[in-house]
Amino acid sequence: MQSLAMIENWPVPTAAAAVVTADGTLLGAHGPTAYRFPLASVTKPLAAYAALVAYEEGAVELDEPAGPEGSTVRHLLAHTSGLAFDEHRVTAPAGTRRLYSNAGFEVLGDHIAKATEIPFPEYARQAVLEPLGMTSTALEGSPAKDGVSTVDDLVRFAAEVQAPRLLDPRTVLEAQTVVHPGLKGVLPGYGHQNPNDWGLGFEIRDSKSPHWTGLSSSPATFGHFGQSGTFLWIDPAAGAACVALTDRAFGPWAAEVWTPFTDAVLAELGASR
Repeated sequence: MQSLAMIENWPVPTAAAAVVTADGTLLGAHGPTAYRFPLASVTKPLAAYAALVAYEEGAVELDEPAGPEGSTVRHLLAHTSGLAFDEHRVTAPAGTRRLYSNAGFEVLGDHIAKATEIPFPEYARQAVLEPLGMTSTALEGSPAKDGVSTVDDLVRFAAEVQAPRLLDPRTVLEAQTVVHPGLKGVLPGYGHQNPNDWGLGFEIRDSKSPHWTGLSSSPATFGHFGQSGTFLWIDPAAGAACVALTDRAFGPWAAEVWTPFTDAVLAELGASR
């Protein structure tokens, strides 16, 4: 795909990107796709997928208590537990506000580790990374932000989410469906959103503006971006997913280049149908 070459003009030291379809076909890749990048918050979808495996295995239930009083596994996954951004401090009753929380994912990782009696990084490796052949990926440290991976590995994950083998497709559909609709909140880097829709570990584009995806992205687009200049989106309307990883911290540069890049990718996908 010619549009992927746009990453050569991004103001970053290193960048790689790829597009994969719902049937797992790699439509194109550009840059050092085997290079290991820090994922920052793109770690969260991987951690969430491991949590959903734990749910399907019966180790946890989505609506069992986890985290602050009144919070559940579902609340932690959907950023509605009431925990602060980077502190294990309650700032709102569970289910009342969309408070994006790294702390919530750390509590989630601890909860799953206790339930499975397996350290969360090892559980994620066994449940998600190893079955998908993601041999260059690790979730050591915080399950909210300390993952490292490659474009090659994340393409495998993006293909899995589009056509699940590790999870029941109904579970993945639930993960990309809004949890606690109508809640306002801040989308880091993009300000207040009303509503600020999220599923289970995946942010849902819906009608948010401004946003890190494209102007032409469908409302059903879901995924995540990270403060290390990384993103993964899946657009069901386009029947494809895109991964882009860099080694420059998120900032105004990303807001300037990501949207036209995504629009170019979607235009090329549309033209190829």
